[in-house]
Formats: sequence, C-alpha cells, structure tokens
Amino acid sequence: MDREDARVLLKAYVHDESLIKHCLATAAVMKAAAGYLGEDAARWEIIGILHDIDFEQVGEDMERHGIEGERILLEHGVDAEIAAVVKRHNHMLFGGYESPAEIALQAADSVSGLIIACALVKGGELTAVTPKTVKKKFKEKSFAAGCDRDRIRSIEPLIDLPAFYQLAIDGLITIRDELGLA
Repeated sequence: MDREDARVLLKAYVHDESLIKHCLATAAVMKAAAGYLGEDAARWEIIGILHDIDFEQVGEDMERHGIEGERILLEHGVDAEIAAVVKRHNHMLFGGYESPAEIALQAADSVSGLIIACALVKGGELTAVTPKTVKKKFKEKSFAAGCDRDRIRSIEPLIDLPAFYQLAIDGLITIRDELGLA
C-alpha cells in the first residue's frame, strides 16, 4: 500500500474534512520522525494516515476505537503490523508502548494539533512556527487543550522535544497546501 492507496481507503471511511486533515497531519509528523530515526518513512506515513479510519464509525465509543480500525484494515488486506499499531494507538485501552512506531504515533497524534493551532494563531503560517513557539504554547494548558501533553512527551526516549517539534513542523510544511495553511 502506498500513500495514495491509504488516502483512498481513509476517504472511504472518513468523510469529515477536518478529521481527514488530522490524519494527514499525523502522517506527515510520523514520516518526518521515521526519517530521523532511520525507520521506514513510507510505512510510518501510512500508519498515520490510517490511524483514525474507524473514528466516524465508532462515534464516541472509545471501547471500540482502534479495534474496529484494525478489523477494517485487515479486511482490506493492509499489513497486520500496520493494523496492530492502529489498533493499539487508542491510549484509553492500551498503553505500555515500546515500539518506536507506537511511541511516535502517540506523540504525532497530539503534536500535529498543537502545531496547527500555533500556525492558526500566526495567521495560518506554518513557516512562522518555531520550536520555541511550540514550547511556549505547550506550557499553556488552555491552549489547544485537546492536545495531550503527556502523549507528546512520550517521544522523549527517542527524540528530544525541541528536535521533535522541528521535525513535526518540517513534516507539516511539506503538506501545508493539503492542510489549507500557508
């Protein structure tokens, strides 16, 4: 499966444009982190794209989120390892993340929203966001309150936070047009 196949599959199950953008943003951060860590960037990008494939289907039922995603992916012939990471990313059901892909997905899922919120404060300019900006806004609990700071911090055994912020910003810049940002 390549990026375009993953996007087509995502759009078969997800119709909310903001959720699609969230998945693409998470994927861009995953891809950047994988490159930094010497992992398979294309594979990690696919994980990011597909991580919330079941979100509209399960609604607010967090007891099913991820589990349904794995089922959908396996039914479509997606690699079982990718499907397992998607299943386990629901931190309300799972935890104890040890694989780099699982750890990175936890951090990417939250940091993407934090950085996009920073860009929106700067008139939609992703290029105006710096690691210093993200660090400052990270400390403001009321700013982008839905972005779980503990999940972002989970990346620290693999990448220090300032470097992760820069990787995430750089990754998001590569898809800024898809996100509707400058």
